Amino acid sequence: MGDGLKKGTKKNELGGLAVRLIVVSFASLVMAMNIKTFVHTGNLIPGGASGLTLLLQEIFKKYFGIILPYTVINLLINAVPVYIGFRFIGKKFTLLSCWVIVLTSVLTDVLPPYTVTRDPLLISIFGGLINGGAISLCLLMDSTSGGTDFISIFLSERRGVDSFNITLIINACILAAAGLLFDWNKALYSIIFQYASTVAIRVLYRKYQKATLFIVTNKPREVCEAIYDLSNHGATVLEGEGSYEHCERYVVYSVVSSAESGRVTNTVKKIDPDAFVNVLKTERVLGRFYQRPAD
Repeated sequence: MGDGLKKGTKKNELGGLAVRLIVVSFASLVMAMNIKTFVHTGNLIPGGASGLTLLLQEIFKKYFGIILPYTVINLLINAVPVYIGFRFIGKKFTLLSCWVIVLTSVLTDVLPPYTVTRDPLLISIFGGLINGGAISLCLLMDSTSGGTDFISIFLSERRGVDSFNITLIINACILAAAGLLFDWNKALYSIIFQYASTVAIRVLYRKYQKATLFIVTNKPREVCEAIYDLSNHGATVLEGEGSYEHCERYVVYSVVSSAESGRVTNTVKKIDPDAFVNVLKTERVLGRFYQRPAD
């Protein structure tokens, strides 16, 4: 019985890993195609490790007449972030991310260029959204596209804040360097590209965003148990009085991740259809807050 359970668990783990590998491989293909179509056509610097790679390629090509392969530069730039991933985030997470980095790099060198549109604004907006969508696929599969994503996740887990705005600031510095060395039009359009990408990530990937729940209910114990079962987070029960009917009420207060808030509120309404639920966006949490591990 025990051996059968272990085999079943192992089979499920391998199946889950296979799904993750397929999804991140597709995301890598999308990122590489995005570089070979929108990014190259618009002559953009998309930020992050890929943007820094493209910037170094441009510098060596313009000032030294040397054409460097994308793969070599990108792998070297990602060496330190990968170490951070192995050391502080998780081995499976980092190994899968390494696969994304290598596959995206190789595909970027191999795939032929293709022009969808030459309008710089359309390239910046839609290229950024596609880039953000591909990165979000990786993040949802507990991996990353490398570079500054490792740094953002490290800061999010250590400091308990949504750190993808820090990535935007780092990328702005890279783009400012591109503007100083080459063309400010390229840098400004690249900022639009990066902003669209960051917006897409914030909408699609909400693990490090948090929501505060205020739930007025007559079934506080059942609601607290549901919150813990669904999110592994505790709750505080406050006693109060309804101002209209002057009857006893309970307020359940809890903070969960934004990705979990929908499931929690739906379950609460099933437990107590008369419950009043208020969901607020949480900017920052200090103290103990359970974060699901990457591996």
